[in-house]
Amino acid sequence: MKLLLVEDQEELASGVRNYFSKVGDVCEVASSFSKATDKLYAFSYDVLLLDLMLPDGDGLSLLKVVKENWPEMGVVIISAKNALTDKLHGLEMGADDYLPKPFHLAELNARANAVYRRRKQEGKRTLGFKEIELNLDQQEATVNGTTLDLTRKEYELLHYFIVNQNRLLTKQAIAEHLWGDYMDTMDSFDFVYQHIKNLRKKISSADGNDYLKTVYGAGYKMKDES
Repeated sequence: MKLLLVEDQEELASGVRNYFSKVGDVCEVASSFSKATDKLYAFSYDVLLLDLMLPDGDGLSLLKVVKENWPEMGVVIISAKNALTDKLHGLEMGADDYLPKPFHLAELNARANAVYRRRKQEGKRTLGFKEIELNLDQQEATVNGTTLDLTRKEYELLHYFIVNQNRLLTKQAIAEHLWGDYMDTMDSFDFVYQHIKNLRKKISSADGNDYLKTVYGAGYKMKDES
């Protein structure tokens, strides 16, 4: 899951980002309305964690921008403004959930995951493609009933392909989804190829078919061509 946290309190933003990183998600941070819009237009996200009080704008105005341009993105409002009118207004505008400050990080994680499942996985606890199945709660993958020994990034990569099956994914899109802001520190996208190569090998070792198709000069696509 890839998240964008819009929050100007540096200590809170750092804590949230570190928490999601530890549970295997990518969480990027924007400290203002303008920085958030820059990131939204440059990258894709699954869930937006949105504070209503921003130094250069209104969080509800940003919510309107999101719903007009990326209606499929999940939104959880996190704000000290806990008045009923603010909550109802945000939900009426299309937010999926509202969590008042202060909150426990585990609850924020649970709510973000619930929004993600509803929007991306239709509430399912498992996700599959042919003989490949993911247990979303345990973050495990099986092929023909055999559990694969995947690294965290390999699991996230397989999950990303299954969610976007039959869609072309560029190397840059894959890198941005798996590494977020850290992608800027890397010299090339060779690591994407290496992760895909390892994933193919592990699926094959469990007698699975290779559905990860290379589209030369463009990227990769998970597709059944049988």
